[in-house]
Amino acid sequence: MYREFVERHRETILEVERYLWKHPETGYKEWNTQNYLAQILEQAGYTLRYAGDIPGFYTDLDTGRPGPKILILGEMDALLVPEHPESVDGCIHACGHHAQCAALVGTALALKEPGAMDGLCGSIRLMAVPAEEMIELKFREDLRTRGVIHYYGGKTEFLYRGYLDGCQIAYLNHVRTGIDHARFDFNDSNGFMVKTATYRGRAAHAGGSPQKGINALYAASLGLQAINSLRETFCDSDHIRVHPILTEGGSTVNTIPDKAVISTYIRGATMEAIAQSSRKVDRALAAGALALGAELEVSDRPGYAPLRNDRCLLETARQVMAELVGEENVVELPWGSGSTDMGDLSCVMPTLHAHVSGGSGRAHGDDFFITDPETCCVRSAAAQTMLAAALLENGAARGGEVLASSTPRYPNRQSYFAAVNQFLSDRNLIFYRDNGAEICF
Repeated sequence: MYREFVERHRETILEVERYLWKHPETGYKEWNTQNYLAQILEQAGYTLRYAGDIPGFYTDLDTGRPGPKILILGEMDALLVPEHPESVDGCIHACGHHAQCAALVGTALALKEPGAMDGLCGSIRLMAVPAEEMIELKFREDLRTRGVIHYYGGKTEFLYRGYLDGCQIAYLNHVRTGIDHARFDFNDSNGFMVKTATYRGRAAHAGGSPQKGINALYAASLGLQAINSLRETFCDSDHIRVHPILTEGGSTVNTIPDKAVISTYIRGATMEAIAQSSRKVDRALAAGALALGAELEVSDRPGYAPLRNDRCLLETARQVMAELVGEENVVELPWGSGSTDMGDLSCVMPTLHAHVSGGSGRAHGDDFFITDPETCCVRSAAAQTMLAAALLENGAARGGEVLASSTPRYPNRQSYFAAVNQFLSDRNLIFYRDNGAEICF
């Protein structure tokens, strides 16, 4: 029944995918995307609650009968991949989030079909969220400094604002590349934190009097080498990934650089492993500064928590998805070293971040395209709708089982944010005194 409801809106779903592909927007800038999606949902009879000062909205469907509140999400943001042949001002949906939005529309329209909510208990919240991709960090830090946002990630910000209060089970389907047939799959994955290291030296004439300067670029280069030397000290089971880039390293060749900046993520399988690795990276960064006598400022920001897919929810989804693509095409994969802000939601409620085939090329690459929109948009919408029904039918028996078997890592969002705020700090890592340097960690 629910698959048929989705199929009735197939053309609209595919139109949404094509429109959003041609109109990409990066995180916290998705105003056109928001308005386009909102118009479709409002015309379908939904009343939307907007975030207001940032893009995004949500809406509720209530059966009028007691039961869990299911949260179904769609991510609105695109990436900066200027080399992509179809990029718009350097921007492109090279991760397929626009297909999620098309599937969200399909789910929303299907649930408005006559009889769709009959026999279900509880409620469903549909949510279009901004800013999953952790990019344009200076822009996001400016938003944070001005008090517009508190966290870089869209779902994390929505969670902080209370837009997920009352929601008890959450899921979405993300596009997967490199699969030449219809498939759904799952895997748990890393979380991460964001670290920015600013080395400050002393400018001087690079040819005439370099001895009078302190080369911040050289200090940063030594810091990078020290980080590379740490790699074999990371435990394999912690899945640590540290991948720094040098974002600033001098203004003119004729001047000793007085400022150099390194930005990096530190990814890992647990919050504890990320924090431990962060301390190691701080020591490595400090080593470069000490060698040249440079000053060092380090800013840490929360990224995303490690993703733990709920086992009971996963098994329910597996049964639903098998109806659409066959049991052999519903696959559980090994640990993933990428990250998503669905991990933040998995800290406080049963969560499922599934992947659906339909993309080609490299995720985030200049050869990414949607090649099977029937699967990653239409089948995805059917899977989301059918999973909601499976959780809420028969007195929400399945939904109750998921909640009864789940033990989130944190009892509520307040406890979660108390834990994640350990990664929110600005520090001078080295203090120089008359009798030598003093390091502060």
